[in-house]
Order: sequence, then structure tokens, then C-alpha cells
Amino acid sequence: MHTLRERNRFKLIGVRAEEQRASFGEDVAQGLSRTPKRLSYRFLYDAEGSRLFEAICALPEYYPTRVETGILRGHVDALGTSFGSALWFVELGSGSDRKARILIEGLLRRGKDVCYAPIDISRHALEKNCEALLETYPGLRIHAVAADYLEGLRHLKSESDGPMLVAWLGSSIGNLERDDAVAFVAQVRRWMNPTDRFLVGIDLRKDAAILERAYRDSQGVTERFIKNVLTRINRELGGHFDLESMEYEAPYDGEAGRVDMLLTSKRRQDVPIDGLSLVVHLDRGESIHAESSYKYSREEIAALGRQAGMKLEAQWMDVSGWFSVNLFAPT
Repeated sequence: MHTLRERNRFKLIGVRAEEQRASFGEDVAQGLSRTPKRLSYRFLYDAEGSRLFEAICALPEYYPTRVETGILRGHVDALGTSFGSALWFVELGSGSDRKARILIEGLLRRGKDVCYAPIDISRHALEKNCEALLETYPGLRIHAVAADYLEGLRHLKSESDGPMLVAWLGSSIGNLERDDAVAFVAQVRRWMNPTDRFLVGIDLRKDAAILERAYRDSQGVTERFIKNVLTRINRELGGHFDLESMEYEAPYDGEAGRVDMLLTSKRRQDVPIDGLSLVVHLDRGESIHAESSYKYSREEIAALGRQAGMKLEAQWMDVSGWFSVNLFAPT
């Protein structure tokens, strides 16, 4: 089931690529056979999707990455006081290594013995980021896991020899329905010891105009990012989606505190997916849900922690109150 690659300071455990493709096909078949149609946000991040998301993070309209990075820079030293001389820094979803570097440098600056343990479904992203980190930080050990988050945590719990700082940044929690977010944090809590901590970046509720600019950027990068999942279906599963016949929409529901990223059919159409022996029927105006991004109030964040068996030990925000970084401890 797994392959293992070791080098003095580097270990990588990875799920086989065939298993990832099978999971993708199953999700597409299930999601596009239901009403309303939806796809899992996890499959937006193939190599091209990850590249496009990095481009989104650099856009002036897209504030979360810029603001969260500033919060981490300002408070990384305070974060280090929660741990002794050694810890495992576990990152759920490695993506770019920009934020990991801030935390690694801050922890090393305080004299910590750090083992960095990124968990990401993309083996390619892990290898690329880990190679660069090994070159930059000669004293750093890395134990990477190419798997889904909970499988990765199960593995690391059997390997780790010290307290864990588990970080889930980028407001990725916002991709989950609110009940699912509580359930996921509760599952993470199951793998935590009293000395472990969970660091979570959470986007805050704010004016709709700010969100509309962030998710419908003037350069259309976000549209290309969301539509890339159809390109992936065409390439990997023999799909026949015409991207020009699908319109990208990102409505904001203020009451729910949620941005929905949708691909809406401009016409009535039947789309074969040869590799799945499936024909997807779309009426004009019918949407495929690709991703959601929930926003939280401070009260909702505290309640999330309580419901998942966590206490909010520290909370840091930017001066505008747009974004928060939250440190949870198990209760």
C-alpha cells in the first residue's frame, strides 16, 4: 500500500498514485450523479490547481494569505512558549512552504529541536517543498506523509517521540460544512495528547464587498482554478466538458456566512465521461458545486472548539479584524 523513501534527515511515506486516481474517479461519479451536483474541494489541487492557487494567493484582492502570514510573523515567538525543547510540527496540507518557514524559523530561533511533518495528498508538492527546506535548514528533520489528513495523523502518532504542534492554516476549515468542521476537529482531538496543540487559521465574517472581490478577482485566476477540476476530469477520466459552456459564480450568503464557488451550465447539455461509463446531464442554469468557504465570528470559533473537545488557549487577529489564527488545547 505504501512506499518508503529515507535519507538521513528525510522520510516520506506515500499513498500510491493509483489509489489517488481511484478516489478521484469515485468522487466524480458519486458527485455528478446526485442532485444538486457537487465535487470535493480536495481534488482542485492537482499540479496545475496548486499552481493556480499559489497565483490566487498573490493577488491583491485575495487577502487571507497576506493577512494570515502577517499574524504568524507577529506571534510565532509567543507560540513557541507552549512547548519544551523539542516538538513535531505537523502541517495539514503543505501547499506552499511560505507559512511553514515562518513557524520553523521561529521555533528554531527559540532553540527548539523541530521535526517537520507535513501531510498532503500530493506527493509531488511534498517532495518539492521538503527538498527546499532541507537545504535551507541543516538541523531540520522532516517526516512527510502523502495521504489524507487523518490517515497521516494516525501514522505520525505511532512515529512521534514528543509533543505535536498540528497546524491547519489558510482557513482550510472554511471548506467544510459547519457540522463537518466540528467533527473533523474532534477527530484531530482524538489523536492529541495533553501537551499537543492545534493551530488553526480561520477567516472571519466581514463585509460582502470584500469577499466578492476576493473570490471573483479581476484577472480571472480564481475562475481558472475552479474550472481546472473539469480539465482534470477530461484528462484523467476521459471527460468531455466544454469549459466555455460553464460559467463561474461565487455568491455570498451573509446569513450562513458562506461563499459558494459554482460552475453553472450556460445551456442544456449531456457530458460523457468515458472512463466512468457515465453521461452527466446538465440543464441550463444548473450548477456543479466545487467549493465553499465559510466565515466565522469570534463566538463561533470558541463554540467550534468547545463542541470538539478543545479550549481556545490563544487567538490572534490582524488590525482590521479580517482573519484569525487560533491556538486550541485539548480539554
